[in-house]
Amino acid sequence: MAVTAAMVKELRERTGAGMMECKKALVETGGDLDAAVEFLRKSGLAQADKKASRVAAEGKIALAVAADGRQAVMVEVNCETDFVAKDNSFIAFANAVAQNALQQSPADVESLLDSSLDGGTVEESRQALISKIGENIQVRRFVRANSEGALGAYVHGGKIGVLVDVSGGDESLAHDLAMHVAAMNPEFVSADDVPADVIAREKDILVAQAQSSGKPPEIIEKMVTGRLRKHLSGITLLGQSFVKDGDLTVGKLLEQNGASINGFERLAVGEGIEKKEENFADEVMQQVTGG
Repeated sequence: MAVTAAMVKELRERTGAGMMECKKALVETGGDLDAAVEFLRKSGLAQADKKASRVAAEGKIALAVAADGRQAVMVEVNCETDFVAKDNSFIAFANAVAQNALQQSPADVESLLDSSLDGGTVEESRQALISKIGENIQVRRFVRANSEGALGAYVHGGKIGVLVDVSGGDESLAHDLAMHVAAMNPEFVSADDVPADVIAREKDILVAQAQSSGKPPEIIEKMVTGRLRKHLSGITLLGQSFVKDGDLTVGKLLEQNGASINGFERLAVGEGIEKKEENFADEVMQQVTGG
């Protein structure tokens, strides 16, 4: 069967692959569109395997919220460049994965990748997108929050996402708290949640700093106590100054609204991923000199 431009166009629309790849697939499969789709998927898997070792530290935090507003899921989907992170196909994929995580309640990322999407699985869609876009794409992690009260959900620029479970208060307060966590990045809810070893380590540092001042032990003890209290305020949500009103701590804000925090989740794109530092000037020089 002769391969026509219309057939190539239809295959491109179905798979997102390049024109030459589509033409080759149709030639290989005798013009059978379904077989050509399968051929490209297999080719895409091979291409994806080659790209799997490349660092994917850019991407998007995608959010899905249940209709009743009591449950939400955030998913981090990574790619290699910020350019691809803004691509409509990549964004659509990330949002679809978030909806899957919300609706199908997978236990882990592996189960999420095996979940159904667009007539196949999330993993098959991921592989197809790698073939189309040409970058390593990874579904890295997801978090879920359920609330009997107000659930604050906020994503800043697609790069930082926060879920806050609040008892009491209202949706506006929950949203403000989610924005605060996004901006201030507290490590714990309250001082009671800070592990003893973290406190001990910080106290050791503060004691060493204070002893260098040459002040008497009783003064050093007071200095360390005050500085430790200030440090704990800085790393705990309740102790931090509220981002929209610096004269008010988050703890006081909650008191005023008869509310309390049950917990929060915060994801930042690429957090903890070691990025390769590129020096393009050196790369060009190596090519020019043959080094």
